[in-house]
Amino acid sequence: MRKLLVTGGAGFIGSNFIQYILNRYKQKDITLLFNLDLLTYAGNLENLKAVEKDTRYHFVRGNVCDKILVRRLFVEYDFDTVVHFAAESHVDRSIIEPELFLNTNIIGTQTLLEVAKQHWNLDPNNKYSRQYRSDVRFLQISTDEVYGALDKTGTFTENTPLAPNSPYSASKASADLLVRSYYQTYGMPVNITRCSNNYGPYQFPEKLIPLMIYNALQDKPLPIYGDGMQIRDWLHVQDHCSAIATVLEKGKIGEIYNIGGNNEKANIEIVRLILQQLEKSEDLITYIKDRPGHDRRYAIDNTKIVTELGWKPTYTFKRGIQETIQWYLDNPNWVKQVTSEDY
Repeated sequence: MRKLLVTGGAGFIGSNFIQYILNRYKQKDITLLFNLDLLTYAGNLENLKAVEKDTRYHFVRGNVCDKILVRRLFVEYDFDTVVHFAAESHVDRSIIEPELFLNTNIIGTQTLLEVAKQHWNLDPNNKYSRQYRSDVRFLQISTDEVYGALDKTGTFTENTPLAPNSPYSASKASADLLVRSYYQTYGMPVNITRCSNNYGPYQFPEKLIPLMIYNALQDKPLPIYGDGMQIRDWLHVQDHCSAIATVLEKGKIGEIYNIGGNNEKANIEIVRLILQQLEKSEDLITYIKDRPGHDRRYAIDNTKIVTELGWKPTYTFKRGIQETIQWYLDNPNWVKQVTSEDY
């Protein structure tokens, strides 16, 4: 039985994960799932309407940096598992407001780690104790962007040196290193997962795929950075959720697992595919000046999680993008509700 604290569970990946877990596991397996989310612009409780009536699900609005709140929740609910999604995640915004990213992504992670360490340690008054409850796990959800950029060949492995190129990726790399340090220094049971670019339902329309769908449906210009030949490995969010669940079930303590979808695509290729699916003209494409520190290529080697834990992606990109486009077509009210004047 597990009692999960999911941070950032009202966001894109977090809300998909909560639905995945509550639909997949029975009461005897998951007795409690608590969602802690500050509900910033990208968090939306509408994402979780389908699980609101599940008696295992609870929500509180709060900041992961609030140590008093986090400690109170641990004492009250006795979580044995933390799945840490909560983060500022948009690279463009990190260039404009780096301090916000450092606070949420680094201080927030350290706050959770420290409270969990104190709550789970069998001798919390002994600062050198490395003895923990046998049922506990802290899972840090990270990104392939911490590795930096690739040339035209090669892939990121778990041993690739960290070389972040934006304030966002630097803040995530810092958080990952904090998680690692709590394992190395305190013996805390942790894992880190690093995923490639996610896509699917409930993604806020600031990221490439939902933004292009949203703009195309309104016949607005589709802004493409530089020449549009930036290459990403695309992972359907449902495949990501299944990988996270696999790590929670089978992952070896202290290990990092890369999660990739084996779908390398150039940004411009995806945009043209979206326009084709929506029967819109490519005249909507508008090339704009590239952003600073824009990584040219990411590609994940997921061999470790596939061979050691038996996970593999199930979505082809063709199926995934078609279903994603259809979801946005079927949910105009959701898009209207979450979309600010900026998009």
